[in-house]
Formats: sequence, C-alpha cells, structure tokens
Amino acid sequence: MNTIASDRYQDIRDAVRDLCSEFPDEYHRQIDAQRAYPEAFVDALTRAGWLAALIPQEYGGSGLGLAEASVIMEEINRAGGNAGACHGQMYNMGTLLRHGSEAQKAHYLPRIASGEWRLQSMGVTEPTTGTDTTKIKTTAVKRGDRYVVNGQKVWISRVQHSDWMILLARTTPLPEVAKKSEGLSIFMVDLRQAEKSGMTVRPIANMVNHETNELFFENLEIPEENLIGQEGQGFRYILDGLNAERTLIAAECIGDGYWFSDRITRYARDRQVFGRPIGQNQGVQFPIAEAFIEVEAANLMRWRACELFDAGQPMGKEANMAKYLAAKASWEAANVCLQYHGGFGFACEYNVERKFRETRLYQVAPISTNLILSYVAEHVLGLPRSF
Repeated sequence: MNTIASDRYQDIRDAVRDLCSEFPDEYHRQIDAQRAYPEAFVDALTRAGWLAALIPQEYGGSGLGLAEASVIMEEINRAGGNAGACHGQMYNMGTLLRHGSEAQKAHYLPRIASGEWRLQSMGVTEPTTGTDTTKIKTTAVKRGDRYVVNGQKVWISRVQHSDWMILLARTTPLPEVAKKSEGLSIFMVDLRQAEKSGMTVRPIANMVNHETNELFFENLEIPEENLIGQEGQGFRYILDGLNAERTLIAAECIGDGYWFSDRITRYARDRQVFGRPIGQNQGVQFPIAEAFIEVEAANLMRWRACELFDAGQPMGKEANMAKYLAAKASWEAANVCLQYHGGFGFACEYNVERKFRETRLYQVAPISTNLILSYVAEHVLGLPRSF
C-alpha cells in the first residue's frame, strides 16, 4: 500500500528497507522466542548511521530533522522489526544535546554517534509516583565533588545493553522549593561502573520482548561533572525531550499500522472460504478499510508534529495528538489483522501475534492514552485540571 507521504524521503525509506530486508520475519521471530536482544540488527543500524540521525554533523551524526528520524523508526516497524529495541539511542541524547555543556557534548556525542557508547536508558519513572514525576523520591545529595544517589526506579529499559543512562533525581527536597517542578536534576550515569558501586538491576519479565528493569540505588556516587545543565532544572530538561520521543513513537505505531494493513490485505485477497476470497465480503473489507483510514489520518498528525519541531515551534499539542492517534490506529489495525487471519493469527509463524503484542504497549507507554486526553482537555480545551 502507498502511504500519504510515499514521495517523501524516498532515499531514506529505500535504504532502511534494504537494511531491514537482511533481517526477515524469521530473525525477529527467533529473537522474540528466545527473549533475546536483536544485537546484530541494532549493530547494523548503528554502523549505517541511522541511530545517529538527530546528532549534529559536528559531533559525528547525520544532522537530520525529526521528520527524517521518524521515517527511520517507521520503516523499521513496517519491515516487521521493533524499533523499541533501539529507539532510545536516537532520542535520549536530546537532553544532553540541548542542555549539556560544550565539553560534555564533545565528550559524549561523538562516541554515541559512532555506537562506541550506547545511551539507550533513561531513569525517570518510580514505583510509587508513576507519571507524577515531580513527586519522585530518588535523591541526589551533593557531597564535595560528587552526588550521592539513593532511591528506586522502575520500567527502565535496555539497561543491560546500554553504557550510559540519563537519571532524574531530586536535589532539593520538595518542601523547600517554590514550585514542585523545581529541585530536580539530570545526571549522566556510567551503568557498568554503577553496577559495581551502588546500583542493583532487577529485570522485569513482561508480555513483550522489551527489556525493562527495576533499579535500586544505595549510596551511588556520581561525579559532579556528570550533572547536565543547571542543578534543579532537570524537570524542564526532561519535558523538553518528551515531544520528540512521542512523535517518534507515533511513527513507530504508524509503521506497525501499515504492517498490519499490508499483511491482512494480502491475506484477505488470497484466503479462500466458501469458494471466494474472504476480502470479497464487506464484513471483512470494511474493518480493514476503516483501520487503514485511521492509520493515514494519524500519519498526517505525525507530519504536522515533525514540521513544527523542525521549525523550532511549540508542538506539545501535536506531539501528544500524534502519539494518541497513531497508537490507537495501530491497535485497531492489529485487531483487524488478527481477527481476519482467524486461527492462523495466533500461530507464531505468521508473526501477527508478535506484532500484536508489541504494538499494544503503546496504549500505555511512554505515556498512557488517558494522560494525553487529560493534557488536551486541560491545556488545549481549557477545562479544569482533573488531578
């Protein structure tokens, strides 16, 4: 099927598709069955420079915009892969790029761009606070030339396959700040060193082959030069990067949506029941068509969010709407694809059940659909804050 933007960035699409063709369904199905990490796939993306798309050229990256980066994520998922294994490498460095010192950027970014260092993890969420980020309890107390960290994080992805993590911790107690969003700070954490000196990692088994963990900090020491930006401004720095993350996740969902639409359309043309293709029946045609329409509509909002971001314009509304629409569209397309594959949809060899599980995640993460609705109700429509 043709997308509404099939004539955009075709050179990127062709190159990413060509790389992904070296990793067919069988590869991703085996990785999923083994609950393994797609090391060879991520290495290939890294060597080709795709995960360094948003890093400026002076630091060894491609210096591309969010629109181009979103195409890369879309094509990975449309080819049957799961960009969730590596998307953190693309956007986590944004906090460092926008708010780090020149010395920090010169130190970290070239190594991240080359793949020498992986910055795949971001430690924000905590068990008792969820998305109420200003209430996090992990603390970082300044002692001499170091910060001492104590606390706990949860749902922290790809720690085992990352060298560095961006960590959000409270440096000023909540009762002592004028605004609850103040007093939070961002740090670069050397994960391998941290595992030896105060950080414990506990993997969380889950329904998707998405490596995620609980982290426990007990007197973990972080050098003061690992503080990004100004102490106490970390919440603002984190928010600054969430819009790019949500837009890229939207692109991944759109890739999933097209994958499901492509698969069920081909299957419905070929599958014969009662002497005719099942796709000849309107009861099958209409849900497939409806799902495809929703994917196309979500795609429009993705492009709008990218356009504003790359122009340096505010785009929180558009990023949230793109994430909401794309996650909803991919999930509806997944349901249609599974339903009309019948029993074969549940068979691992068809890959539908794997992609079905993978795309379901985005109803919940990295921000739940209900919180997006709350954001739009309050900040766009002007309704009273609900929490």
